[in-house]
Amino acid sequence: MKKLFLLASFLFAVLTIQAQGLVTPQPSPSSKISQKIGLAEVSVAYSRPSAKNRVIFGDIVPFGKIWRTGANSPTKIKFDEEVIFEGNKVPAGEYSLMSFPDKDQWTIVINKDTKGNGAFTYQESDDVAKFTVKSVKLTQHVESFSISFSDLGFNSATLELAWEKTSVRIKLENKVDEKIAKQIEKLTAPTRDASLFFNIAAYYYETNQKNDEALAFVTKATDMAPRYWTLQMKAKIQARANDFAGALATIDKSTELATKDKDDAYVNANAKLKAEWAKKKK
Repeated sequence: MKKLFLLASFLFAVLTIQAQGLVTPQPSPSSKISQKIGLAEVSVAYSRPSAKNRVIFGDIVPFGKIWRTGANSPTKIKFDEEVIFEGNKVPAGEYSLMSFPDKDQWTIVINKDTKGNGAFTYQESDDVAKFTVKSVKLTQHVESFSISFSDLGFNSATLELAWEKTSVRIKLENKVDEKIAKQIEKLTAPTRDASLFFNIAAYYYETNQKNDEALAFVTKATDMAPRYWTLQMKAKIQARANDFAGALATIDKSTELATKDKDDAYVNANAKLKAEWAKKKK
C-alpha cells in the first residue's frame, strides 16, 4: 500500500511539472548592460555561454563564419541617438550585433534585423554597418562570454567582447559638440545665470576648445558670484592662454575664499597650480 502511495505521489508530481512547464536556469544566462556615452544611452542584451574546457574560436565558433555573438538568440544593441562605430555612423534604433571571428581580426556587423534568428537568418542586405577590428590574445582565461564598456570618455567608450583568451575592442562615439552648442545658444539668449556660465566654461575647458569663449563665460560667472571653484577654473583657463600673471592673481583669490571655507583640498590644489605657473611665468 505504501509503495502504491509513493508511486502515485511521484506520478502526480511528474504530471504537475508537465502541466505547468519546468523552469530551470539557462545554460547560457541572459544579461543586459547599459552605458551613457556622450548624450546617447546605449544598451546591449545578450546571452553568456561558457567555455567548459572547450576550444572556442576556430572550433566551437568557426573562423570566417557568421556568429550571433552570444547564445540562445541574437545579441541586440540599442541606442537613442546616433552612435559612431569605428567611424561608421549608425542612426538611433535597435540592431543585431553579429560578427565573423577570425584568427587575427573580426568583422563586426550591425544589422537591422532584430526579429530573426541571428546567424541562421542573416541577410547582408540588412547590414547598416560592417567593419573589422583586431583581436587580442588575453593572458587570463574568460570562462563566460562577456560584453562590457570601458575607456569611458566625454563622448566615447570602448565596447569589449571577450571569451576564452580572445578579446576584441570596438570604439563607440556620440558626437555632442553641435548639440551642446545649440543648447548654449538657447540657454544664454536672455539668461544671466552664474552656474550656467560656469558650466559652459568648464565644458569648453574640459574639451579643450574655444578658450576665449570659456574665459568670457567664466569671467561672467565670477563677476556675478565669485566662488573659489569658479575662480580656480578661471585661473586654469587663463593659464591655458599663457596668461600666467592673470592666472596667479586669480588663483590667489580662489585660495583666499577656499581658506575661509576651510576647503583644504582646494587650498592644496591651488598651491600646486600656483607653483607650476610661477615657473612658467619666468
